[in-house]
Amino acid sequence: MSKVSNIMRLALLQLKGSKDKTVNVQNAVSKIEAAVREHQPRLITLPECFNAPYGTKYFREFSETIPDGYTSQQLSNLAKKHQVYIVGGTIPELGENDAIYNTCTVWSPSGDLIAKHRKMHLFDIDVKGGIRFKESETLSAGNDFTTIDVDGHKIGIGICYDIRFEEMARLYRNEGCEMIIYPAAFNMTTGPLHWELLQRSRANDNQLFVVTTSPARDPSAEYVAYGHSMIVDPWAKVQKSASDGEETVVADIDFSLVEQVRQQIPVFSQRRLDLYATARNGQ
Repeated sequence: MSKVSNIMRLALLQLKGSKDKTVNVQNAVSKIEAAVREHQPRLITLPECFNAPYGTKYFREFSETIPDGYTSQQLSNLAKKHQVYIVGGTIPELGENDAIYNTCTVWSPSGDLIAKHRKMHLFDIDVKGGIRFKESETLSAGNDFTTIDVDGHKIGIGICYDIRFEEMARLYRNEGCEMIIYPAAFNMTTGPLHWELLQRSRANDNQLFVVTTSPARDPSAEYVAYGHSMIVDPWAKVQKSASDGEETVVADIDFSLVEQVRQQIPVFSQRRLDLYATARNGQ
């Protein structure tokens, strides 16, 4: 990380999943190894549910504890081995009182678990003629906001459906975040309609980078992911985007762009906080 240029190299790994956890995790391991070897990123991100099929009937079967579970240990070892930060997509977490959460883990270059974000907004939708899905049939919702610090830059963490709730992104902006990372698995109904739109909206509203990492599309899967992992800059321009198959997207993030945009269009300081505000409960 260059303190002068504020440049951070980011790698998004769009991975194809299966019904074999070991195969899924080892695919992630090999892709991380390749990304480090070929691109030397500082931060690597993985998709939502990268170690399991995305489906309510699979969440409990594939769940594991954090940080001592198989998937966590693999990510911890890789982060330490390669001295990188890893935003470990999401996995089904076996939590307290036998509850299951859709959880993102974040690992430091020392191999330590520095953050754990449990999906706050559960994906319960019923689109006529499109898709019906209810995570709440199996999952419990998380209640905590999650931020990490990478080389002096504050990054917020959300998961998939969380991106639809602009208040959450606003609170991260209020806390000084320059980027929000959303491991996500939009589907073939909502993906074409809203995937890019939502990312550009959150980036534009809050003048920060928005990063999403999706599973690769598998037309034979029960839940077909849209793909198109993406990086959107603070101007709400798409900086990089994947297609729909397995792919590694690499970009150099220039955090100085955040401050440039915020200075040139100073909406944050122009808000009428005497009339309206977005704040956490208890503040």
